[in-house]
Amino acid sequence: MAETKEQQLARDIYKNIGGAGNADKVYNCMTRVRIDIRDDSRVNLEDLKKINGVMGVVEDGNTLQVVVGPGTAAKVANEMAKSSNVQQGEQMNVNMDKELTSGREEAERKAAATKSEQQKKNNTPFKRALKSIASIFVPLIPAFVGAGIIGGIASIIQNLMTAGSIDPEFWGNIFQVLKILQNGLFAYLNIYIGINAARVFGATPGLGGVIAGVTYLNAPELSLTNIFTGDPLTPGQGGVIGVIIAVYLLSIMEKNLRKVIPDSIDIIVTPTVSLLVVGLLTIFFIMPVAGFISTSLVGAVNWVLEVGGAISGFILGATFLPLVMFGLHQILTPVHITMIESAAGKTLLLPILAMAGAGQVGASIALWVKCRRNKQLTNIIKGSLPVGILGIGEPLIYAVTLPLGRPFITACIGGGIGGAVIGGIGNIGATAIGPSGVALIPLIPDGMWWGYVLGLLAAYLGGFLATYFFGVPKEAMEPTELDGAGSQPSNPLADFQ
Repeated sequence: MAETKEQQLARDIYKNIGGAGNADKVYNCMTRVRIDIRDDSRVNLEDLKKINGVMGVVEDGNTLQVVVGPGTAAKVANEMAKSSNVQQGEQMNVNMDKELTSGREEAERKAAATKSEQQKKNNTPFKRALKSIASIFVPLIPAFVGAGIIGGIASIIQNLMTAGSIDPEFWGNIFQVLKILQNGLFAYLNIYIGINAARVFGATPGLGGVIAGVTYLNAPELSLTNIFTGDPLTPGQGGVIGVIIAVYLLSIMEKNLRKVIPDSIDIIVTPTVSLLVVGLLTIFFIMPVAGFISTSLVGAVNWVLEVGGAISGFILGATFLPLVMFGLHQILTPVHITMIESAAGKTLLLPILAMAGAGQVGASIALWVKCRRNKQLTNIIKGSLPVGILGIGEPLIYAVTLPLGRPFITACIGGGIGGAVIGGIGNIGATAIGPSGVALIPLIPDGMWWGYVLGLLAAYLGGFLATYFFGVPKEAMEPTELDGAGSQPSNPLADFQ
């Protein structure tokens, strides 16, 4: 049987990272294969970037993010996992408790810690913390996309029923079914996050789910109060922030108990004591504190957008692309979820940040127009634009704007212009996370979709004009031809990097 494109990519990636034995973990987000590396000295970054199908590589401490595009990322990660005889996302050859490693493992861990100067800068405690938080939410992104779009369709049906445009007797049942599907994620979101957080922090996933479930306060006739204010505790108070804090404490409790509890009674004592201690802390301390943090965070973001308006929108829209470039955009997921879980029921940040991708679309169209004789470049743009319009920006970042330099900056300007429009109009939010670009339109509630569309058009136009007049490098306009019968070289922008 002929080797598929994904199998070839998986094999080539392993070849250039030192083999499957040099990977602790392989997982993916929408466009990237993420690989936790054991020994950085065995990685050949230059050849990895030259692989046909690899659009870019981001170094994030001991993790490599290999950009291969939407759809392909999941397939390649699955092929890499299969060839290593593990399930995708599971740890390979690693003990989560670093204090219990063997001498050989400890030596290998120390060897892997030898970095270049740039890698050392990237591997700060703050960066590692951000990476851990992002890792909690990456596996849930497909669920957010699916449930969010279903919820958006349900909202459209509800609006049409309220307006009397469709028959409620017929469409009411369809609406209820769609809401049930949407709530399959959002009604139990804390539990999913608790399980993932436990995996990331090295705790038992099942216990992480139970601790997260504690925040729902599921008990009859419950009348617990906030020990700080005396107000009643409400189910879900503290949201995902509280869950992450609680499960992190759970991981510490579990690891320390296992150091002192005899193996013969570990299965009984460790989970019982961990749940009891961390559960009580969660109910009476973490939930009130995390609730205050969540409320303050939502209030601060709303205040910045309300007071700053267009200026705040411009700054946020213009600075988001660098976060995407370094793979740090997932760290904002807890902020979005906290805002969605607030009384407003929507995140005001996501539509503004989505403008960054729209600015890049405009910049790429400008490059297409001005560099039409550069067949290699325009061929890449034609392949990357459709997913860029749908809000998946990595192909355009790593294959088009970033290698050329100036277009990346002018794309950021376009994103800022779109963000200014969204911020100036105000009250434009999204009811779920995941989609971006035009795919976000169905998730804009309260009839404000027109404002979001105006922002998209402004970002497209801003990115186009800024790039057309100021962002096209002279060398990008040099004529080039495709190699062979329409194929392209593995690194067609190498001359511009």
